[in-house]
Amino acid sequence: MTESIRPRSALIVDDEYLVAFDIEASMREIGFEACIVASNENDAIDLTKSSRPDVVVMDVYLGGTRGGIETARWLREVCRVPIVFVTAHIDKGTLERIHTVLPGAPVLSKPVYRDSLASAVSLASH
Repeated sequence: MTESIRPRSALIVDDEYLVAFDIEASMREIGFEACIVASNENDAIDLTKSSRPDVVVMDVYLGGTRGGIETARWLREVCRVPIVFVTAHIDKGTLERIHTVLPGAPVLSKPVYRDSLASAVSLASH
């Protein structure tokens, strides 16, 4: 009897749909067959609880605040899911906040390139 292997899944959280769908395409190219997109913190939490993704790619700024950082902390602590941050805001304060709240979480600047995303996902997942 062959054991079925669950496809690798990812949750992409970004309030900019074009960016989210571009990241989704890259995630599929690197082997994630099941990708879900959320545009806000509440949907991210609900979808993580219901679908249990293998990784979450989280935008730092959602709706004009750095809410993605606290949401990512909650997802990692409660749901035990690896986090990769993406952001257009690579200022010192944002990076310090990310590294204080989620030490070791990879941070990619937008635009996100497939090879960098693949490396960051691998780093976050191990």
